[in-house]
Amino acid sequence: MTEMYWLDGAGWPETAKKTLEYPKQPLYKMLDTTADKSGDLPYTVFMGKSRTYAQVREDADRIANFLESKGIKKGSRVAIFLPNVPHYPPVFFGSLKAGAQLVTCNPLYKAGELNYQLNDTDAELVFALDHPIYLPICYEAIKGTKVKTVIVCSIKSFLPKAKAILGGLAGKIPKSPFYEEDKTVFYDDIIDQYEPKSPQAQVDPNDTAILIYTGGTTGTPKGAELTHVNLTSNVLQVDNWTFLEDADPPSGARYGEEVYCGAIPWYHSYGLTVTFLMATWHAGKLVCVPDPRAGNPPMTDLLKVLEQTKSTVLNCVPALYSAIVNHPDVGKFDLSNISICTSGAAPLPPELAKSFEEVTGADLFEGYGLTETSPVTHSNPTNKRQRKFGSIGLPITDTICKIVDLETGTKELAIGEVGEIAIHGPQVMKGYYNKPDETANVMRNIGGKRFFLTGDIGHMDEHGYTFISDRKKDMVNVGGLKAYPREIEDLFFEHPKVAIAAVIGLPRVDDPSNEFVKAFVVLKDGVEATPEEFIEWARDKMAGYKRPKEVEIVESVPLSNVGKVLRRVLKEEELKKRGS
Repeated sequence: MTEMYWLDGAGWPETAKKTLEYPKQPLYKMLDTTADKSGDLPYTVFMGKSRTYAQVREDADRIANFLESKGIKKGSRVAIFLPNVPHYPPVFFGSLKAGAQLVTCNPLYKAGELNYQLNDTDAELVFALDHPIYLPICYEAIKGTKVKTVIVCSIKSFLPKAKAILGGLAGKIPKSPFYEEDKTVFYDDIIDQYEPKSPQAQVDPNDTAILIYTGGTTGTPKGAELTHVNLTSNVLQVDNWTFLEDADPPSGARYGEEVYCGAIPWYHSYGLTVTFLMATWHAGKLVCVPDPRAGNPPMTDLLKVLEQTKSTVLNCVPALYSAIVNHPDVGKFDLSNISICTSGAAPLPPELAKSFEEVTGADLFEGYGLTETSPVTHSNPTNKRQRKFGSIGLPITDTICKIVDLETGTKELAIGEVGEIAIHGPQVMKGYYNKPDETANVMRNIGGKRFFLTGDIGHMDEHGYTFISDRKKDMVNVGGLKAYPREIEDLFFEHPKVAIAAVIGLPRVDDPSNEFVKAFVVLKDGVEATPEEFIEWARDKMAGYKRPKEVEIVESVPLSNVGKVLRRVLKEEELKKRGS
């Protein structure tokens, strides 16, 4: 490829290849290859109990055999409504072996949200957690859909025997208050009753493997179709990019040695590719963390897991890094084993990154991606010499990034000019499921190559480092000038009293076509401040049109399940309060 800005060589890490060969094979071969080579190594780790790659492969084969018996075949759709529990890998790979397309569902969905996703994909079967809240939601959600079978997954069988017995006696193991017998099959019965004889359907690697739902650039839920090749390619791209010069000895991810902490959900593309699939590719331990915010105070359980499992790889979102930094007891936990530490899914304020490194001693590198790109498209070099705080880094191997005009998305802009980020590469999705118009809206042919319009606004410097201003839909129009919430939030993170900041634009009362900036601030524990204090502080920090006209101090801001600040929700709530 010859179109990448980084060809001047100033930023490209010496250890990373600029192009790769990608295996044209089904995604489930990733598990089979590792199990063949390293079957005795531990794979999933949960509550002190582990299962090997060979054991998980056997369970995946049993599930595939069961699914085939239920009429699941190539092109059928199977939904996973599970948090990060040890059932996830065998369900994931077993479904693919049966030829199914996986529909990954947010385990915190309400019934209506899950119902929409099941209906939209014509899913025929759902794997759900045995739980007093989540399983009843699942039963409600399947009404009016094609789903006839719910496979109920209990964590009891994955607990050490003593914990399982004591937990059962104490009533602490989650369990649904009822089971709809005509629709229910228990996961444990499948493992007990079916032989590990997988059909291993002969899928085309360019077929859809997974449907992951995203609001995309319009906010309408859409299923991004990620192919077997998309996901395998992205794993290899990320692996090729990772090399820690500061490690002793310097190395990339070490085969059979890394411990991947599953702190972000695997239904989401970031957790799926960069933690779950990367662990599988490298024969690493995959630590199952169903709820990273659990504990008293929140996040205590995650800190315990990081210490107890000696996790070496932590892929997280800024909200979780902020919570770790501001945890009152963080200094009591040994986090020294963490070596590969990345941030994605939401903008990483530079001051937060510096604070995390001071607290933990780990190195933190920001990357970038979207559900539609499997997800990784950019990363900072994983060494401190070439890392640029505030930048999402360079387009990774075999990825072309262009900055294009906001109006048509076809005119390439000069270096330094602000426009929409467009991506071409082997990780770019096939399209949105059953939404050809939506797909056409975000795809452009530029120079004979197929590019995806990300909806993010930014620019590139002369070395190819990309800087994001904000989401296209979040720009604030202040008297014709564009204020970017992310930039303002980053500045607020420099204030010593700020734990989290969220910024939105609101219409002016005297001129609804014009907007002003409002900031919501969550204070660090034990400090006090007033809105006026922040408004005055901002006078010396940012231009007049960017300065918040209003600041509200709040206990929390709405976050998605992966830690993104939900500005849309903040704005809707604020407009409702104002009677707009």
